[in-house]
Amino acid sequence: MKVTKFNNASNFLETALTYLEEHESLNGLMLGIAFRLSHSAPRRRRRPFLAVVEDGGELVGAAVMTPPRKMILYTHLANCQPVVQALWDVLEGSRWTVPAVLGPANVADAWAEMWEKENGRSPQPGTRQRVFELRQVQPLTLPSGQLRLAAADDFERVVGWVQAFHEDAHIRDDLESAELLARGKMQNEDLFLWENEAGEPVTMAAKARPTRHGITVSLVYTPADLRGRGYATACVATLSQQLLDDGYQFCTLFTDLSNPVSNHIYEKIGYTAVADFHEYYFFDHESHE
Repeated sequence: MKVTKFNNASNFLETALTYLEEHESLNGLMLGIAFRLSHSAPRRRRRPFLAVVEDGGELVGAAVMTPPRKMILYTHLANCQPVVQALWDVLEGSRWTVPAVLGPANVADAWAEMWEKENGRSPQPGTRQRVFELRQVQPLTLPSGQLRLAAADDFERVVGWVQAFHEDAHIRDDLESAELLARGKMQNEDLFLWENEAGEPVTMAAKARPTRHGITVSLVYTPADLRGRGYATACVATLSQQLLDDGYQFCTLFTDLSNPVSNHIYEKIGYTAVADFHEYYFFDHESHE
């Protein structure tokens, strides 16, 4: 196994794009991060880790990490151990620190097992997640209301909802981080609110990490006292249809497997399961991508 590291995301994508797009929905997170990095001004501090793994000249794996966030892992091989070992050998003893990993269950599990073997203690399991894909929204009876872009007047509400979303997802965050995320999403016109028939915002959702053919729906949140009324279904279904109408071939999203209600909502809309992802932390929690 040969590991090749890249100094920038554009070079990484030149090599890895075709390979990762063979399962684009599965690799939407890695691709979305790489595309974002390729369009960002280069940073001198805390450069990203970008690598591919080859076997006999054929790509068999890839990894992306933007410190201090977790490393995203992928291989299409059922026997992922050689790929994990090759990446481990490159990172072991290097200046890179891997605080956490996220990837298809077998790959993340293999990395966690290797870490436990090397360190003599168990890593901390994170959220068990499932990647879903949607190509057609199912006909649904939705509650009265409408989807709209979040506006400047919504900022305080959105910040509070971002913090509540992170709390539900067991993501450690502070007010400043929530404000930065909310401001960035709103400035880029990526954050949407569902208004009920009285014109009151009741649910939010965002679009994120576009790839060449797909885009992710994220930050889906409804306050606890407003749940069970179909608002999240209406928000996600309407936003998903809007994104498909904009020309994306598919939408993806990550769900928390410990929340069967949200998983049922997405399946009702037309999202189908692609694969399970596992997450492991090796030090203190850092914020998610």
